[in-house]
Amino acid sequence: MPADLVLMYHSVEPYTADPYQVTVRPERFERQLHWLRRRGLRGVSMRELLRADDRAGLVGLTFDDGYRDFVTHVMPVLARYGWSATVFVVAGALGGTNDWDRPGPDKPLMTADEVCTAAAAGIEIGSHSLHHRRLTGVEDGALDAEVRRSRAILCELTGQDVDGFCYPYGDVAAREADAVRAAGYGYGCAVRRSVPDGRYVPDGRYAIARTFVGDRDTAPRLYAKWIRHRVVSR
Repeated sequence: MPADLVLMYHSVEPYTADPYQVTVRPERFERQLHWLRRRGLRGVSMRELLRADDRAGLVGLTFDDGYRDFVTHVMPVLARYGWSATVFVVAGALGGTNDWDRPGPDKPLMTADEVCTAAAAGIEIGSHSLHHRRLTGVEDGALDAEVRRSRAILCELTGQDVDGFCYPYGDVAAREADAVRAAGYGYGCAVRRSVPDGRYVPDGRYAIARTFVGDRDTAPRLYAKWIRHRVVSR
């Protein structure tokens, strides 16, 4: 059975420059969701996707970093479609900016109140670590803090269990996956099935591969990515 299709977004808002290609214009985003719906697909959170007995027709929608535009430009569209999503927030940077993207556009992050608003609206809140550090490059103690402390902050803030973790930069090997599992998360999201330098990346629930979606992804490109996912995941 092919692996689940999980899409990876970051920011959705109007923009003029974006060197890291993490931003999708609102009109493009809505056309992308429309394309999914025309194919009989429905966008859901990772929580709903992983708990579903029948995942046929379900697509995981994930948003990394927890940008404030998730509240202003993503949630209203999801509400119109009756869909959900998972947003992975950096627990130690709530109300701050994306300091890890330099040089790059200065983007505000969701505040604590906005995270609570999203959770109350049925959006799954996941952890994107405490400080958005590349976890494969930190000591064991720092890794434990990035994983465990971020979960504790978000659980206390939302009053809900935080089941999902997303590795900053998608960088994960066996140690990081083991730390996420040990911290009580139910799953972990990566980016791809291998990392550029060829290090081992664990498969399965704690290193779920995702398909990047950007502003250049028109209908033909989305179709190509969908087909590639079906071929690679067999």
